[in-house]
Amino acid sequence: MFPFFTKSYCGWDFCQPESRKAHQENKLKFLKWIRDDLETRLAGLNAAIQTIERQINQDQDPAS
Repeated sequence: MFPFFTKSYCGWDFCQPESRKAHQENKLKFLKWIRDDLETRLAGLNAAIQTIERQINQDQDPAS
């Protein structure tokens, strides 16, 4: 799914496959980064929705 999941670590003049543990740690780090990014975006969307709902409710209230 993600290209780096199958990539090997390459030094300056040699390539050596990652160990299974290092590969899993890199994958976990990347997936946590994606989750954190999505949580941030979701918080922004929720705030925008709440703002619009509040504006709609204020428009429906009779003017004093």
